[in-house]
Amino acid sequence: MSDHPVLHVKGRVLAGPDDVRDELWVVDGRISYDRPAGARDVRTVTGWALPGLVDAHCHVGLGAHGPVDADEAEKQALADREAGTLLIRDAGSPSDTRWVDDRDDLPKIIRAGRHIARTRRYIRGYAHEIEPDDLVAFVAQEARRGDGWVKLVGDWIDREVGDLAPSWPRDAAEAAIAEAHRLGARVTAHCFAENSLRDLVEAGIDCVEHATGLTEDLIPLFAERGVAIVPTLVNIATFPRLAEGGESKFPRWSAHMRRLHERRYDTVRSAYDAGIPVFVGTDAGGTLPHGLVAAEVAELVTAGIPPLDALAATTWTARAWLGRPGLEEGAAADLVVYDTDPRTDVRALAGPRRVVVNGRVTA
Repeated sequence: MSDHPVLHVKGRVLAGPDDVRDELWVVDGRISYDRPAGARDVRTVTGWALPGLVDAHCHVGLGAHGPVDADEAEKQALADREAGTLLIRDAGSPSDTRWVDDRDDLPKIIRAGRHIARTRRYIRGYAHEIEPDDLVAFVAQEARRGDGWVKLVGDWIDREVGDLAPSWPRDAAEAAIAEAHRLGARVTAHCFAENSLRDLVEAGIDCVEHATGLTEDLIPLFAERGVAIVPTLVNIATFPRLAEGGESKFPRWSAHMRRLHERRYDTVRSAYDAGIPVFVGTDAGGTLPHGLVAAEVAELVTAGIPPLDALAATTWTARAWLGRPGLEEGAAADLVVYDTDPRTDVRALAGPRRVVVNGRVTA
């Protein structure tokens, strides 16, 4: 046995929504449900334990004007950790954050490479900005750089149209998604509007970020194809302010953004009711602060998703979707402990009692 202290977590260990255990042990940073023989230096933590929370749309290393330095990226990752987020799907970042992998005190990151956008059709400094003929090559490049995901910008404002418009022709999207799949990567896309969705889903996309443009005719298609959505409702809350800022120059776009915002909760609830997988993501980075995972879970509940399913969308089902373990025998001990049962009131997520990363109590 290692000289490191053994951690004993007592109370209620929520290994699954219906899999509640009385205790677990952490030895050498790994979970065990068997008391280790000869354990002497034992630290005990009590409460309601969950797998480390998942933020499936987060941007470590991204600031308002593009990439940030390592010191700022570290602060972002620490803010997520303190909120209980211990697994991040980094949905596009221009920064190289591989150094995080060498730190056993920071959240684990699943990267999607850098955003891939149409020329002059996204936030400056964020993305590779290219034309459709280059899409397959850049998707292949980012698939090799990432951790099994690629991120497209599926739509953005077209200044000539004065409104949101699709970024990619259908044939270019099909070829690019096929190439990503050939290389073993899944593809997700930023999509606000309605008119970018059908082509991307029929082209084989795996996930859509934001998905504010989901309509009654598109929901069955998403459900049939098993395309997940990450609504980022804490980000969609900014739409009225964005619309106000663009009112004089792009009134059509502003009105559209307001409509998408007004129906946001109905959109998410309709998707959930249809069986579309819904996961928690905050869109932290850029202009939004890190550490908003509890607020996003609460937003899903406000939208009408049952609390247990909203909780699963940042814990058990989210980890399964991303191919990462939870509180399983032998898994890395990434867990969060609360004073009360988060299954009955997700507001408990806002106040972690203890955060444990790789078996070490960090907060």
